[in-house]
Amino acid sequence: MEFLYELWLGKPAWMWLVFMTLVVSLLAFDLGVLGKRRVKKATASGAEHPQEIGVKASLKLSVFYIGVALLYGAWVWYELGATSGMQYLTAFAVEKALALDNVFVISVIFGALAIPRHLQHRVLFWGILGVIVLRGIMIGLGTALVTQFDWIMWIFGAFLLLTGIKLLFTKESESETPDLSNHFMVRVLRRFVPISPKLDGQKFLTRLPDAAGKMRLHATPLLIALLIVEAADVIFAVDSIPAVFAITQDPFIVYTSNIFAILGLRALYFALAALVHRFAALKPALALVLVFIGGKIFYNQFYGKMDPAISLAVTISILVGGILVSLWKTRGEGPKTAV
Repeated sequence: MEFLYELWLGKPAWMWLVFMTLVVSLLAFDLGVLGKRRVKKATASGAEHPQEIGVKASLKLSVFYIGVALLYGAWVWYELGATSGMQYLTAFAVEKALALDNVFVISVIFGALAIPRHLQHRVLFWGILGVIVLRGIMIGLGTALVTQFDWIMWIFGAFLLLTGIKLLFTKESESETPDLSNHFMVRVLRRFVPISPKLDGQKFLTRLPDAAGKMRLHATPLLIALLIVEAADVIFAVDSIPAVFAITQDPFIVYTSNIFAILGLRALYFALAALVHRFAALKPALALVLVFIGGKIFYNQFYGKMDPAISLAVTISILVGGILVSLWKTRGEGPKTAV
């Protein structure tokens, strides 16, 4: 059992094992218990498709995921100390807030590809598996860069400051549903398999006759949605990962906070997709968070590390303030119908 105490990326192997066991258990619970329950309810009611996840169920499941993430944070606090605990909570709050921006993009993707609500959970579930791997790779590369090149933090700080300022002064515009037929991921996919214009239930791939009448494997719009969602997450990670490295360079804290934020996002999507119009002031709040974190990097370089408690308090205050202002501005507005 000595291997459990060997260090892996700065932490004993058993701590990574606890984290991965928890993540796998949550995914198994989602796919196995909740998925089968939705199918069972649909069968009992005679419905053609599994029951859609409603706003109320989505919020309840989100509270559960956030509760698990916070309990995990308490465990990190107990095992690694108050500094690591506050760094985890700050990183989780930042990642959770930045991940909310994904909701609008994912909603647009589903709308453009006409993915019905009862199939969206399938795309999001398999999407999270890809995110776990992709975030791990990107965080590993980021850790190597930060370890080998101290000056990379100056670049992260400047990038976050410029991104925050740009986001702060970018006006929202109502645009039509985009045409995703020429998206980069679609062009790459076409090189390997033809694309079916129609869905085939929950299948990502289906067999259809080609021009010569021969049955060939085709990608369905469900697979296109999955690939574009993954590509969108990579783009968002370019902002979020430097933001977390500005909070801590501990790869264990960076990775676990990332994954817990993303895990809960899938559950929260179905509520936020209907209520996203009520968070108009959240984007300026996210911009201010990025500006604060970017500025904190320069502060750390000149004056020494900022107290993690101050960083956590400022981050939470900005985000909560943005949410409260948003809800006040849009009071009286109900949920919008999602795709």
